[in-house]
Amino acid sequence: MAAAALIRLSSKPSLSSAASRVARCFASSPTSQAAPSSSPSSSSPPLFAFSANPSPARREDPEVRNVQWVFLGCPGVGKGTYASRLSALLGVPHIATGDLVREELSSSGPLSLQLKEIVNQGQLVSDEIIIRLLSKRLEAGEAKGESGFILDGFPRTTKQAEILEGVTEIDLVVNLKLREDVLMEKCLGRRICSQCGKNFNVASINVKGENGNPGISMDPLLPPPHCMTKLITRSDDTEEVVKERLKIYYEKSQPVEDFYRRQGKLLEFDLPGGIPESWPKLLEALNLDDYEEKQSAAA
Repeated sequence: MAAAALIRLSSKPSLSSAASRVARCFASSPTSQAAPSSSPSSSSPPLFAFSANPSPARREDPEVRNVQWVFLGCPGVGKGTYASRLSALLGVPHIATGDLVREELSSSGPLSLQLKEIVNQGQLVSDEIIIRLLSKRLEAGEAKGESGFILDGFPRTTKQAEILEGVTEIDLVVNLKLREDVLMEKCLGRRICSQCGKNFNVASINVKGENGNPGISMDPLLPPPHCMTKLITRSDDTEEVVKERLKIYYEKSQPVEDFYRRQGKLLEFDLPGGIPESWPKLLEALNLDDYEEKQSAAA
């Protein structure tokens, strides 16, 4: 299978592999109404089930809730893009902690003044505040009948991962990977429309394969004509800053990857190209390639 060379599943001998976890997850999806197998090898209960009309459920009961996944990856790799697509496909909320901070800053809540002071001083928002915002978001979603979630870019440190464990259970951690030279081109090609605020990318990437690494091609994500003259570059999207961001990310991310690898929850996915090439492969890695077709047919 072509995806076999792109996917690396990490597991601990005493635990199910990430691939097995995903397979068991979707074994109980209502998109496949097959009767449960009586085979001894399928005696493990599913991690979660999909529901067309989800109702509030205790997060620690994985058999009656939706997916609870985490997306990790370097800045610019596309976590938000793929997490939001999966969020729409599976009917679960896509939660990015950066968005939670921005929403709180724009509110008149009790935490907003404290956050404004932290941001104005150029300090990092503490783990405790991030977890507080996340817990608040999860509780609000549960009260509205939401089930499951996809976390985007969190946790970023082992401490955050340990704190998160005390808040909710994580079923699967998808670690998106991309060659550093391609990441650099992507980050330097990012543009924002100063009027509508949407993100675009003007980089046309065509990197040849070498030293056993496959070539990668990515088309630019160009704006509509009315945004073209209003594009601006983020002040921190310079080669020096991007390199430093990647260096810091690699230093902090390795322990987080190891944390989830030891639990058998880490799935590492090497992006083979842009969205047209990567999206089908990602669905295949998550055992969702048939799910998208069934959802489309049912629509």
